[in-house]
Amino acid sequence: MSFPLLTATAALPALGAVATAAVPAAQRTAAKWLALLVSLATLALAVTVLVRFDPDGERYQLTENHAWIEDFGVRYELGVDGIAVALIALTALLIPFIILAGWHDADPLETGSRRWRPTQGFFALILAVEAMVVISFEATDVFLFYIFFEAMLIPMYFLIGGFGDRAHAHGEETAATQRSYAAVKFLLYNLAGGLIMLAAVIGLYVAAGNFSLTEIADARANGTLHMATNTERWLFLGFFFAFAVKAPLWPLHTWLPNAMQEATAPVAVLITAVVDKVGTFAMLRFCLQLFPEASKWATPVVLVLALISIIYGALLAVGQRDIKRLVAYASISHFGFIIMGVFAMTSQGQSGATLYMVNHGISTAALMLVAGFLISRRGSRLIADYGGVQKVAPVLAGTFLIGGLATLSLPGLAPFVSEFLVLVGTFTRYPVIGIIATFGIVLAALYTLVLYQRTMTGPVKPEVSAMPDLRVREVLVVAPLIVLLIFLGVYPKPVTNIIDPAVKQTLSDVHKKDPRPEVEAAK
Repeated sequence: MSFPLLTATAALPALGAVATAAVPAAQRTAAKWLALLVSLATLALAVTVLVRFDPDGERYQLTENHAWIEDFGVRYELGVDGIAVALIALTALLIPFIILAGWHDADPLETGSRRWRPTQGFFALILAVEAMVVISFEATDVFLFYIFFEAMLIPMYFLIGGFGDRAHAHGEETAATQRSYAAVKFLLYNLAGGLIMLAAVIGLYVAAGNFSLTEIADARANGTLHMATNTERWLFLGFFFAFAVKAPLWPLHTWLPNAMQEATAPVAVLITAVVDKVGTFAMLRFCLQLFPEASKWATPVVLVLALISIIYGALLAVGQRDIKRLVAYASISHFGFIIMGVFAMTSQGQSGATLYMVNHGISTAALMLVAGFLISRRGSRLIADYGGVQKVAPVLAGTFLIGGLATLSLPGLAPFVSEFLVLVGTFTRYPVIGIIATFGIVLAALYTLVLYQRTMTGPVKPEVSAMPDLRVREVLVVAPLIVLLIFLGVYPKPVTNIIDPAVKQTLSDVHKKDPRPEVEAAK
């Protein structure tokens, strides 16, 4: 029996979460180091998965298949394709930086307090989220996926509601109320999506007789499993609704700005760079493979909703006064690009969407974490409270600028390649949608450069005149992310080589081919 590498990659952070939570209350520093070491070991396992995966091999590799709840046809079934491998690597890569960035975020405000363990709980919850996200990327049993798709809401709820941003303009009582509101809103939105998906999961079992993604997709492809048109469409809508909430897609997005505003910067990165990717990933893995005809039927409406997300999110980002809410609305716009690429039904669009998931995770992490360092120094999230930071903290300002330029998809930085592929892939099949979506790029340049100009340039405000520059720990967090942004912006081939075969197989599931060029090449 071969070593269960996929199980180990998900189980290690889960066991690490339990061990971190069990560290004695007085040993907060030990809990931090334990969580960091577990995250690095998980990264090593994710790299092993990446190395062992053969892009030219079978679609699902490193598979594990064991009986679980046999009476209901539920199996412990895992497997990864190129898309899942890339996102597992992204998740494992970001968690150590999230832990380092939040090193002091959960330290008790009372010196010497031993009454409870906020530090241990904070890092244990982060590891728990990592475990659930990783197994969600690995699961090829629909019911198994559903369990962890929903279970990750629990640690996220406590991370948002219990460990909020300390840079709050109002008193602690008001801050606690707003954190609680953001956490409950996050939970209710996602639970509503999950309940609708549960009904669809049950409906899928009734229609297919099992929960195995591979078996159902193969049966759909070879014609041995037929679904009535209305049945397939209703099941698609049940799955898509849950994924659209998680993504988030307009108009199901309103929980995200509140959650990112009230959470600490590392938790905000965990939300938008890691957890939300499960929604867009699941659209590719489950919606398109299980319901190919319904996916094509819903494509025009989904593209319009994605286009609204792009423009709406960018417009609201332009008008924000809160740094973290600005990044939240920018992410809504970026997720619109990702979903548009998925449903463009072209190889360029879907490759671009998958690459965008990776690049958006890195760029948003870089920008939000530097923004978190900035906010912790000044004690305010309001853009108007800053000015002239680049004169007193040039390294902080420089890294903030690079993160911002990546967010607006500057050529030479990683998100440019993925956004370009999404637009090209969309334009070849839906030219009007592609043209309108380009205005999102213009708006991104506006909100990013205005943010930098208002916070970093101009006269030095008295409140920031003594602001320290990035410390060694903070540089260790940001520098690797910037290096990756530049490397993948110049040379994205290592990622595209992994994801392209899986994208082509997904496109074949919906019986779509790339449009032929209207102009023949000269011979």
